[in-house]
Amino acid sequence: MSNSPVRAQAKGAGRVRDEGNSAVGEHGVSKQTKATKRAPAERSGATESTVKKAAVKKAAVKKTATVKKTAATKATAAKVTVKKAAAKPESHLAMVRRARKINRELAEVYPYAHPELDFRNPFELLVATVMSAQTTDLRVNQTTPALFAKYPTPEDLAAAVPEEVEELIRPTGFFRAKTKSIMGLAAALRDDFGGEVPGRLEDLVKLPGVGRKTAFVVLGNAFGVPGITVDTHFMRLARRWKWTEQEDPVKIEAEVAEIFPKSEWTMLSHRVIFHGRRICHARKPACGACPITHLCPAYGEGETDPEKARKLLKYEKGGFPGQRLNPPPDYPGRPAPPLGASS
Repeated sequence: MSNSPVRAQAKGAGRVRDEGNSAVGEHGVSKQTKATKRAPAERSGATESTVKKAAVKKAAVKKTATVKKTAATKATAAKVTVKKAAAKPESHLAMVRRARKINRELAEVYPYAHPELDFRNPFELLVATVMSAQTTDLRVNQTTPALFAKYPTPEDLAAAVPEEVEELIRPTGFFRAKTKSIMGLAAALRDDFGGEVPGRLEDLVKLPGVGRKTAFVVLGNAFGVPGITVDTHFMRLARRWKWTEQEDPVKIEAEVAEIFPKSEWTMLSHRVIFHGRRICHARKPACGACPITHLCPAYGEGETDPEKARKLLKYEKGGFPGQRLNPPPDYPGRPAPPLGASS
């Protein structure tokens, strides 16, 4: 009997210890559960931080790539510029060959090239050429029929009333100065050359209002004497094609004359002027419709789109009337209308 209480106490202590252990166990489970609940939140924060870091890193990489690409583009452009600058310039012989090829190809494009002033004799061509300054050949051609109908010879024009001549040629502009010139040259022809137009350059340039350009027009087309007509169109194209770098007409004439045989001078002038009036214009060259782009160092200065370029073509190339009221029989375009008539 004395052992029973002791054993009972021992059993109770065992229960207390079990309960204590059980309680500790519960507290442990509770702490572990809380820790388990906090883990996803902590992991979520870590994920957001990682995403942000990745985004920043990606943006930095992209920016670096853009900078490198820009730098590479600039470097490539610089290399191209240096390469162009270092490109071997065209030799004089190569330029001469290219220039002569341009002339040959223009001969195929404009087999009908001709002086675009109407005339029936050297006197009419001389007067018409003087009148063509600061105006179009078309306007001159529309004006000269009435002038020559009233004053058909140098003697007639020299004896005219200036005011009447001025009124007849008014449409060409600068009519007072032009009246003085054509009446002066008519008087010189009457007094110094027996009423005939001389066939020598040195005689022609002595006439009022007659310079080298006018003289070569008359010599080449009325007398068959070769000459280079350096008008505004010829000057522009000779410089675009790198035939010369000169700006003075006389120097341009001299340098171009060294490139081509003398027998080609007159027709070369017609072809170049035809091309300048129809395709290779001053402000808007029709590069996209030009047949000699492969020979032109200035290709790209004008419109390169073929459809847009075709709209820039003039005269017969654009389907419009030419400049002459009485063109040569082989001219493919339509004659120009008389003064006052609609085109």
